Amino acid sequence: MPKPTTADPPPQQSSSKTSVLAAVIGDLLVAASKTVAAVLTGSAAMASEAVHSFVDCGNEVLLLYGIARAARKPDIEHPFGHGREVYFWSFVVSLLIFTLGAGVSLYQGVVRIRTPQPIESPLVSYVVLGLAFLFEGGSWLVAARQFGRAKGGMGLLQAMRLSKDPPSFMTMLTDSAAMLGLVIAAITTYLAGALHRPEIDGMGSVAIGLLLAVTSLFLVRESKSLLIGERAYPAVRQSIMDIAAQLAGTGNGKPGNFKINGIITAQLGPQHIVAMLSLEFADDMRAPDIEKAVVELEKRVRQANPEVVGLFIKPQTEGTWSEKKEQLERQGQTS
Repeated sequence: MPKPTTADPPPQQSSSKTSVLAAVIGDLLVAASKTVAAVLTGSAAMASEAVHSFVDCGNEVLLLYGIARAARKPDIEHPFGHGREVYFWSFVVSLLIFTLGAGVSLYQGVVRIRTPQPIESPLVSYVVLGLAFLFEGGSWLVAARQFGRAKGGMGLLQAMRLSKDPPSFMTMLTDSAAMLGLVIAAITTYLAGALHRPEIDGMGSVAIGLLLAVTSLFLVRESKSLLIGERAYPAVRQSIMDIAAQLAGTGNGKPGNFKINGIITAQLGPQHIVAMLSLEFADDMRAPDIEKAVVELEKRVRQANPEVVGLFIKPQTEGTWSEKKEQLERQGQTS
């Protein structure tokens, strides 16, 4: 499904690294405390939460790896940089949340429902859940502030769907799921003891698994859309078009050197964009003049939009462009 393009968030920087680092520290503390509590109490919901936190730690390490790989400079094999490393590892993380986090929690919950076991020392669970909520809350606060600055005045869901930087919202979303999971674990732990129904503990584990599954499916969809290629923000596309329009009337002392047909863009990473600009040059323009205009256009575009790592100029008539545009519109891919 194409993402909404009614508004643009401000350009996103690599501040997502800060929120991911905070999440790693918080989840390590949470995972250790949950593991101790799960061993002491025998709670399935607590064990599911421990698995969830360990999975989150591993996922965040993968995101940091992806961010580091994406920052590498272009080379002969990757002339437009390595920006899609972030998208690849974000997709892998989304799958791991589903297979490891949700899968293990669901399995554990079903086992405990079929063979219920009473929870020992529930007070330990409450203490650990409280500490875990504080740790997760601190990590969530860092991620929420970072993403809040990135999204500007947009709504939360729209900003996530428009975002070109998955780690910036993945950490916040997984931390939100973690805190909700802690609430579920606390409620089911209490009900299992108060009602003397230990199978409720298993139900809590199933609920946590379903929560992780829903979270991961959303992240898979968003990561996949970026991985296979999305167009750039409307503001970036318009900026390139405006620069081209300004340059179209200069050179050789006369207006109308070329006509702008349209633009196609592809987001290769949070800070990596490739653009193809369709221009119809005046019939009386000579090759050196065309080359000079293209060089100047590329220079101005790079100055205004440093994230444009590749700008291709395609000389073609308006009719040829219109035919190509109609074809892309039928496929839902045009800008």
